[in-house]
Order: sequence, then structure tokens, then C-alpha cells
Amino acid sequence: MPAKLLRFSQSSALSAAACLCIAATPAKAEPWRSSVELYGPVPLRLDTTTTVVTQNNRSVTTEAVLNLDQVLDNLQWITAVRGSVEKGRWGVLTDLSYTKLGQEEGATTPNGLLTGRASVNVSQGIYDLAVRYRFGEPEAAVGTAGQFSLIPYAGIRVIDAQMDVAAQVDLGNILSVQRQGNFGRTWAQPLLGTQASLFLSPRLRAFARADIGGFGLGGAKDLSGNAQIGLGYAMGNSTDLNISWRYFGLDYNNGGNPDSGFSSYQNGLEIGLKFFF
Repeated sequence: MPAKLLRFSQSSALSAAACLCIAATPAKAEPWRSSVELYGPVPLRLDTTTTVVTQNNRSVTTEAVLNLDQVLDNLQWITAVRGSVEKGRWGVLTDLSYTKLGQEEGATTPNGLLTGRASVNVSQGIYDLAVRYRFGEPEAAVGTAGQFSLIPYAGIRVIDAQMDVAAQVDLGNILSVQRQGNFGRTWAQPLLGTQASLFLSPRLRAFARADIGGFGLGGAKDLSGNAQIGLGYAMGNSTDLNISWRYFGLDYNNGGNPDSGFSSYQNGLEIGLKFFF
């Protein structure tokens, strides 16, 4: 066999073998990543209104404005946790919170026999579940300055709100505290939002989040939303301490006659401990 033809055959064989090796090499699997954050709100101001239908088929509205000390005095229970899981750039996230306030002191709007003094027992659960997509680098406790992530998400928000209202009633010369009624409803809202983070240094990052839910689909009024901005500092290589300012608003009314509904506006700090896996 001529030497030139032999060299060509050997070269072809080597090329074919290299192609087979490349084809046989499995693609690198995308790792699973996850995070869990335990957090607690520190509301500097809490504004609530509760509208209930009384036994006399009237609407009674109570209003309360609480500062941090009053919120802590009335707080009976709070649980709040966030989590996310992703593979590649797609993932899911959840944000679960439950709060119970007892004997929240308020005032009633002028209406018939009500004297203006009232108390409201409140329990509120907010449960978010959404699909997310990540632009930029994976979330982490430690990174390089300028490293960022941008994560839009869409899903559902389930709200469970239960309120019981008692008010002072003028019965001649006697003041009596009587149960006026309750508002109770569990409903789901469509949810759209986005969150972002940017490393300012290897251990310090800025982050922000905003979302909106409801869009008026569940009642005459049906809207909720968050706005949050803060800083996170890495404590170790997989844990962040987060401190942020957060505003949350919720407004619902069924539009009935008589109507019932509930609104809550919370403005203050949030402290969280976030673990990356």
C-alpha cells in the first residue's frame, strides 16, 4: 500500500475514534440548588381595617393603627419561611407565613349603637408558590463584586384571613362589649413578581423583591403586593444574614350589600437567616 494512502487511512481512523469518544462522553448534568430562609417581620407600623356583617345585617368597620410595641403586645404566634429549588435556570419558590394577633384594639366608624371602641382577633396566612427562571449567576452566600442574578416568577398566592370583631354597644346607661361579627375567607390570587441580587463585595450583597397578586379578580377589591430592599452579609460560605425594609399591602372586599372585607398595610424591617445548599 502506498505510504500516502496508509497515512490517510490512519488519520481517518484516528478522527473517527475521536468522534466516537466525544459522542460517548455524557453531557454534564445540571446540579440541583436550593435555599431556605427563616425570617421575621419587625413592623414599625401596621394599619388594618375589618368590615363584618352583624346579626342585624349591617356592615360594621373597625380601624386600627399599631406601632411596634402594640404589635408585639398583641402577637400570639408567627411563622415565616421562604424556600427555592432550581435545576439549571428553572426552579420553583415558595413563601409561607402565618400570623395571629389577639385583642387588637381599634376604633369603629360611626354607625348606630357603636361607641367607637372595638377589639379584633386576627389570624392571617399567606402562602405563595411560583415557577421561576434565573438570569445571571446562581444565588450564593459568597460571590465576586458585580455578580448578579435576576429571577422573575409567576404562580399563585393563597390567603387565609380570619377576623372576629367585638365592639362596645350603648344600651341606655350601660356599656356592653358584644360580638359584632366575623370575617373569614380563604382564596387564591394569581401572582407575578421578580427578585434580584447584586454582590457589592465577596460577602456583601444588595437584594430587592417586588410582587403583585389578585388584580381584582376575586372580589370588588382583591389586591396584594410586596416591595422589599435590603443587604445580606455572608456568615460562613453558605449562610446569609439579611436585613431589609419591607412594605406589604392587602386589600379585599366582596362588594356585597352589606359588604365585608379586610385590609392590612405593614411597613417596617425584616430580619432573615438564609441557608444555601
